[in-house]
Amino acid sequence: MKSKLVLLMLLSLASLGGVLAEEGHDHDDLDDFSGIEMEEGHGDKGDVHGSTNVAEARDGGSDHQHEEEGHGHEDDAHGRANFAGAKDGGSDDGHEEKGHDDHGGGHDEGGDDGHGHDEEASDVELSDAQRQIAGIETMVVKRQSLGDAITAPGEAILNAYRTTKVTPRTPAQVMKRHVRLGDHVKKGQLLVTLSSVEMAEAQGALMETNVELIRVKKLGRKVVSEKRFVAAQIAYQQAYAKVSAYGMTKTQIKSLIKTGDATRATGEFHLLSFQNGTIMSDDFVVGELIEPGYVLMMISDESLLWVEARLTPENAARVVLGSPARVQVGKRWLSGKVAQARHTLDETTRTLAVHIEVANQHDELHPGQFVNVVIEGNKKRAGLVVPVEAVLRSPDGDWQLFVEVAPGRYEPKEVEVLTTVGDRMLISGIAEGTTIVGKGAFFVQSEMAKGGFDPHNH
Repeated sequence: MKSKLVLLMLLSLASLGGVLAEEGHDHDDLDDFSGIEMEEGHGDKGDVHGSTNVAEARDGGSDHQHEEEGHGHEDDAHGRANFAGAKDGGSDDGHEEKGHDDHGGGHDEGGDDGHGHDEEASDVELSDAQRQIAGIETMVVKRQSLGDAITAPGEAILNAYRTTKVTPRTPAQVMKRHVRLGDHVKKGQLLVTLSSVEMAEAQGALMETNVELIRVKKLGRKVVSEKRFVAAQIAYQQAYAKVSAYGMTKTQIKSLIKTGDATRATGEFHLLSFQNGTIMSDDFVVGELIEPGYVLMMISDESLLWVEARLTPENAARVVLGSPARVQVGKRWLSGKVAQARHTLDETTRTLAVHIEVANQHDELHPGQFVNVVIEGNKKRAGLVVPVEAVLRSPDGDWQLFVEVAPGRYEPKEVEVLTTVGDRMLISGIAEGTTIVGKGAFFVQSEMAKGGFDPHNH
């Protein structure tokens, strides 16, 4: 009996060995499963994601194994296959659910909510305080004509029609200075006191002839001959003209005659300003002996200066008197017009000088200063004219300006630039009468950029 039992056990073992030989890959799967357990141990060092997947794979495999055992413990080969399938399926499902699905869901949420990279603000609204601080000014676009640009270097010079020179008409000595270089003076203001021997003689002769004329007039024509009466008048007029020519004004002459004091004929007299303006030069010192014609002072009205630009004959032919011009002083532009044009070429440069009259009320331009000049030629183009600073480059590289759609609210509008003359542009793309930001457009663009990109997604 025992021998039969032993024989049956040997047969069972042989049968089981054949099945295991045919299903050898199941042992490989079991080895793989052991490898996963080792991988899990490695994951503890850093691969958290792999560890999670392995754990889920093991749980999934264990569930399948227990389920198969609960249904009757079918043959071992089939159980191992199911176990291996459960292991592989659990591993795949776990990785997909915990890895790709969750990670992918994060991307979807980031794409929907994100940081607003794909959202761009279509307009911007600024408060009154912001507009005031940024100096934002609006303007209504009007249709105008703009000539072709003629550019040339220029130099600021004094306006000869608003400049006077103070000079003595007789040899004299400087006795006193009443103003200094850079002072602003009024017409008729005392500038300098001079003393001259020739003036003293002329003053004496004036007082003498004045006394003689008064005496002849008192005697009357019945007593004094006509010849003597006329001679007295002529002598007085000549003495008067002489002191006047030497530099005395009518008021000074009248004051001298009225005193009737011969001791007042000292030769001292004053030079006065002929105009309102600024003392541009005073090249003398007190006590210096000055010859006739020497320029003691030069006075000029700087509120209206000239800018001399030199043009080629070809460009000069495109300019007419009164042509609008723009003068660039640093970053600022001043308006002007062509006031003079020479008709002879400079012997050295072979260019023609053109004088541009420029208003200089804020004293931004000074004689001798180099500037850039843009003159409008006689070839005109009609269109919408806006300041250069109102037109900016958009993020995609196109030209744009900002239209006021409501008080304090602005939206960008793409335009086409036709030509630029100085600080003005001829454009198209908007309707005449549109209100735009004429000054402060850069600030508006900056505020719009901040509104269209918020790194914190606020």
